[in-house]
Amino acid sequence: MVMLPGLVLSGLASWRVRSAFSRYSRVPSYVGMSGAQAAHLMLERAGIHDVRVVPTSGFLSDHYNPTNKTLALSQSVFQETSLAAIGVACHEAGHAIQHAEGYAPMWLRSAVAPAASIGSNFGYFVIFLGMIFQSGMLVLVGVALFSMMLLFQIITLPVEFDASARAKRLAFEHGIVREDERRGVAAVLNAAALTYVAAALTTALTVAYYLLRASQMGSRSDD
Repeated sequence: MVMLPGLVLSGLASWRVRSAFSRYSRVPSYVGMSGAQAAHLMLERAGIHDVRVVPTSGFLSDHYNPTNKTLALSQSVFQETSLAAIGVACHEAGHAIQHAEGYAPMWLRSAVAPAASIGSNFGYFVIFLGMIFQSGMLVLVGVALFSMMLLFQIITLPVEFDASARAKRLAFEHGIVREDERRGVAAVLNAAALTYVAAALTTALTVAYYLLRASQMGSRSDD
């Protein structure tokens, strides 16, 4: 029951982002730029000329890789001229701009990422062992490892919110979308932002649940 709100919110967030993307992928922009063209324009206006914009497979698999300075856009976002495609493309361009400017939360997220990966992979395993052997201490060790993922997700929030804010503002300022189209772009990006909030909440509730279980194990061992 502890994790139920997070699971419900995650499901709602996933439905909302797919619904918003589906709705605004059917609304063409007035200017008629593709997602790739919009991303290129944002990068150019920011004075960034060393980032490659490339197509990638998958649905909403769009991402910016700071290691090789590649902005990968899913085929629909790369090619289409819809408000949804432009919103997603400009959001990813926002990440590239963050990287170029040395945006601190993005640097911190990259620094925490390796520990978060280890914690996510081994945390559950250690917790599982703790549950089998009824060892509250072992569960706590697993929770500590898993909490690195929570830290990563919390740091991710300002990174994603800032990239979306840049996308909404710059897409209009650079003439990529008109005033009456800003609402559609914002709807897609706001829905996407909710998925990051839901992920962090779900992880936080998972941590809280296993902390409670560890506490209960400790109480029984003291009896």
